[in-house]
Amino acid sequence: MKLLTLNTHSWQENNQQQKIETLANVIVEQQYDVIAIQEVSQLIHSTPLGENPTIHQDNYGYLLLNELRALGCDDYRFCWAFAHIGYDIFEEGVAILTKHPIISQEMITLTNQADSNSWKSRVALKLTLSYDEMMIDVYSCHLGFWEDAEEPSKLQFKQLLASTTHERLTFLLGDFNSEASKKNQGYSLMKKQGWFDTYLLANKKDQGTTVSGAIAGWSQNHKDKRIDYIFTNQKLDVIQSQTIFNGINEPIISDHFGIHVNINL
Repeated sequence: MKLLTLNTHSWQENNQQQKIETLANVIVEQQYDVIAIQEVSQLIHSTPLGENPTIHQDNYGYLLLNELRALGCDDYRFCWAFAHIGYDIFEEGVAILTKHPIISQEMITLTNQADSNSWKSRVALKLTLSYDEMMIDVYSCHLGFWEDAEEPSKLQFKQLLASTTHERLTFLLGDFNSEASKKNQGYSLMKKQGWFDTYLLANKKDQGTTVSGAIAGWSQNHKDKRIDYIFTNQKLDVIQSQTIFNGINEPIISDHFGIHVNINL
């Protein structure tokens, strides 16, 4: 099983269409089972799709799906959940692309406030999939910040975990805005609650850096950090965890690097 997560930083990137094409080409090459993406945006006033008016024609995920189809890959379905308004002009959310049958879809509200006009409003997208005759849950997550006075992410982690069940194999993919090196914060909370970091489980891995230098929300950062993860509720045989789109393993296409994980189920 192959999984990919990436905070796309969509429509904040130069040469955005070229970067969508780069991502699509890698997806076709790797044939991921699940792709979780965050900061998946569309203009507020762009044209809605006829079949799904909540998704607009310039939605990053929808354009990625179209690019896959242009490459002859018709296997994927796309689901998107709206979180908040960004930069006064975008509707921003989280999304999942998968080539496995979708049993159910649910948006999980993570913050106390559900006011979409606030950039602090956060959601996760949960899909239950049919995979090799078993049901699994996959999430695309984008959490806030641990020390935020209004919306501390400690509560968001708790809301996220409350929506999970240990009855099914579950993967939580995304941008958790929590450093692996920080004790007694979000990453530690996940491990204390019995969740496994696929990076640590991996038989083969690299340094794992997903953010290098200053980015939005980490403006004072001057270090390499690991803040994006793929967590699972079972101790699995992870063949490899690899940073991708980092300029070494594929070109940089966002202010975050992606995570590619290969698992033997």
